[in-house]
Amino acid sequence: MIKSFLQKLLESFKSVLPVMILIFIIGAFLDFSLETYGMFLLGAMVLVVGLALFQLGAFESTSVIAEDIGKYIVKRRKLTIFIAVSFMLGFFIIVAEPSVRVLTNQLKSAIESQFLMIITIALGVGIIMTVGLLRLLFKISLRTIMLILYGIAFSLSIILSQTNPFFIPVAFDAGGFASGPLSVPFIMSLAYGISRSIGDKSSEQDSFGLVGITVTGPIIAVLILGLFYPVDPSNIVKDSHTLTLVDYLLQYTKDMAIAILPFIVFFGLFQWIDFKYNRKKVIKILIAFLYTYIGLVLFLSGANASFSMVGTLIGEKIASLDIGILLVVIGALLGLLVAAPEPSVIAVNKQVEEVTAGAISNKLMLVAISIGVGVALILSMVKILTGISLLYFIIPGYIIALGLMFVTPKLFSSIAFDAGSATSGAMTTAFLMPFAIGAAEVIYSGSYYDALMHSYGLVVLVSMAPVLSIQILGLIHQVKLRRQEAYIGDDDIMDF
Repeated sequence: MIKSFLQKLLESFKSVLPVMILIFIIGAFLDFSLETYGMFLLGAMVLVVGLALFQLGAFESTSVIAEDIGKYIVKRRKLTIFIAVSFMLGFFIIVAEPSVRVLTNQLKSAIESQFLMIITIALGVGIIMTVGLLRLLFKISLRTIMLILYGIAFSLSIILSQTNPFFIPVAFDAGGFASGPLSVPFIMSLAYGISRSIGDKSSEQDSFGLVGITVTGPIIAVLILGLFYPVDPSNIVKDSHTLTLVDYLLQYTKDMAIAILPFIVFFGLFQWIDFKYNRKKVIKILIAFLYTYIGLVLFLSGANASFSMVGTLIGEKIASLDIGILLVVIGALLGLLVAAPEPSVIAVNKQVEEVTAGAISNKLMLVAISIGVGVALILSMVKILTGISLLYFIIPGYIIALGLMFVTPKLFSSIAFDAGSATSGAMTTAFLMPFAIGAAEVIYSGSYYDALMHSYGLVVLVSMAPVLSIQILGLIHQVKLRRQEAYIGDDDIMDF
């Protein structure tokens, strides 16, 4: 166990090191104080240890029980049980998801009831995740589902653009906040368990796409909320209260206990109903839950205490230089490097490599995702600098993404939507969002409403760009395969 932990610790350190080096270089030019460097370094080390523990525990706890729950609900062969359990799992996953609490806390001056926002997002996930799981059962095309869901989302957005535009970037980012470090591994494993139980030839490939479908639930739900919940710009003010690393550790010790509890309840319930694991496996899973819990507490505390602080500072200082191209370049560099330590990205890449038997490697996935996130940060900084509506970016972007589904291999399209959702996890919400908000506060210094209005939308752009880059990767892969087949065919003719 110690050897495995040290291996994960080294992997985590390597994944975080590039973005740490870039931050130190930027800090040298922006004249960061030694105190700032010290606080950042301490938080980053806490994050690295947390990421290692999370990786050690998550795949042996939440992922294992999610896969077996998926097998159970298919085995029962009752549609009512399938729908009820699917909705319940989707709902409680979001109630537990820490990233959703980050969003509701950022928006508390605009939407006073954090409980209302959490329930809205949870209902959206519960309903749409059930739709996504029924797709697996009835073999409905992912392309058809995506066209319908994004058609609904963009129709609602166009209506809101005339009445309550603030909810548009908030709603689309809510989908990204809902795909956090707890929900992504669980949802992917649940889909994998159901697909394997169905047992068709393409079952393992069909397991991808559920996360991509599920994130549309919060988007549609929050857009509907925006139809009935007006926002007064004058009420939106910045919360000046700042938290230390110790404050975050205390906060997440409590929050993660609440977050992990539903998973342990699910485990206990299904162990009694169906699993019947032996004592040794039960103890192993419970220890893995403990690692997951401690890992999330440390990771989220480190991310929020160090990367959030530094992200805001970098955004403010660079925007104050009034050199727009510099803000775009720094954003692109941060985007390229920030995906590697993202727990949700690690979970997706691991499962993709396993299911494709190494044909789509972890490294190849990470390169495609990183390029996508880098492009997303360029678009996001352009949006902040120009004040262009988010819809001018995401409507054409998703039209292209949905259009690519008609020509890209199905596996790549499914993986692309899952991977896009996975990139918008803790590192994006705790580092890139504060960077964007910090820059927007300087540019729109007269209005915190405008600062939020133009900085929100970053998360959905981060989600969208890898959907495009991975599908393009799929097209390139398909062309190469055809060329290889043609080359082999010519050799065969010559031999004949």
